[in-house]
Amino acid sequence: MLPKDPNRSAALDLISFIDASPSPWHAVASAEVRLCAAGFTKLEETARWRLQAGGRHYVVRGGSSLIAFVVGQRPLAETGFRIVGAHTDSPGLRLKPKAALAGDGLLRVAVEVYGGPILATFADRDLGLAGRVVLRTANGPAARAIRCEQPLLRLPNLAIHMNREVNENGLKFNKQTELPLILGQLGEGADAEAALRRVLADAARADAADLMSWELVAHDTQPGSLWGAEEAFIASRQLDNLASCHAALTALTQVAAPAATCLAALFDHEEVGSESAVGAGGSFVGDVLARIGIAAALDGEDRRRAAAASFFISADMAHAYQPNFPVAYEPGHKVLVNGGPVIKTNANQRYATGAESAARFMACCERAGVPFQQYSHRSDLGCGSTIGPIVAARLGMATVDVGSPMWAMHSARESAGADDPAYMIAALGATYAD
Repeated sequence: MLPKDPNRSAALDLISFIDASPSPWHAVASAEVRLCAAGFTKLEETARWRLQAGGRHYVVRGGSSLIAFVVGQRPLAETGFRIVGAHTDSPGLRLKPKAALAGDGLLRVAVEVYGGPILATFADRDLGLAGRVVLRTANGPAARAIRCEQPLLRLPNLAIHMNREVNENGLKFNKQTELPLILGQLGEGADAEAALRRVLADAARADAADLMSWELVAHDTQPGSLWGAEEAFIASRQLDNLASCHAALTALTQVAAPAATCLAALFDHEEVGSESAVGAGGSFVGDVLARIGIAAALDGEDRRRAAAASFFISADMAHAYQPNFPVAYEPGHKVLVNGGPVIKTNANQRYATGAESAARFMACCERAGVPFQQYSHRSDLGCGSTIGPIVAARLGMATVDVGSPMWAMHSARESAGADDPAYMIAALGATYAD
């Protein structure tokens, strides 16, 4: 087993990564900082690529998806690719294009539910705004990342005196009428749209008249932390799935001179189905693999040889056993936080794991000296899915779905084990060296 001090270091580094990454665009920017520090150079999709063995590069699409890779030392047709895929997006609340709402002396903003968040967990929390705006410039529209770090928005709960059944029936919000977030107060005759645009323009350090459009996330502003006796656990937003992004990036930057070409692919839009130009269902990863193959002078036969020799790991999070709710879990598959990476299996291909790919990942964990666990969902509950089946079908590669165990997936503030980030990094590192 790995010693505890490195485990805590990895957990604290994960918290730092998440704190810096409140939106998919910030997550990619955080990844770029780490990659550049590790000697990776940025490639542009519009430029011609010149790649050599040992080259360390990354490419960004749409500002919210990134693929980094290290070119292997041995012939690509023989070794294939070692790919770890994760996603930069998380469920939550997104501002609408015309978001300002005025009434009763208050400025509220209209939001749309993105993915499948636990809406009740966003109530009574200090929420900030992060994402990107597009500005009008002399050279045409230009995107700029913004982040309002101070508590800016709130969804105040209804008092129990007006919702007497809340503890029996649960806290529920109508997605259209009860989710608008309070931003501030408005004076008599004030322009709500202008007030909102001033807030966003100030965050962008721009003129409000130059704001053209935006993609903005309402996020919890509370920093991540270690908690529990002996700080055994992590609390943070977006553990699903920035924990996997962090593990993939860390493992890749620690690779020295791998035999196979190794990639970390971080996609946007997993939480809404992945079918986009920047999602795992789009062409991004296929385009990058094709260009690496062109640089290696692979012909059609060798491209297929490379795919057959490849291994794809879909790294998302896994449902840890919560003993207060035993009925929610399959009895033989109670995975535990701080118990190591989880191999996720579903007979209906909601996960892409097969017996051979599971065994291959088990062997990687054994080489890394970390424990592993296996998960299967209750048969009478709908099972979520991942990018695993999507990418496996498009690329035709052996695939396994894995993840670190966590509690409260899709909450505004999630929890996980403080040992598990280091375990996952070590397991992915062994996969890159496979």
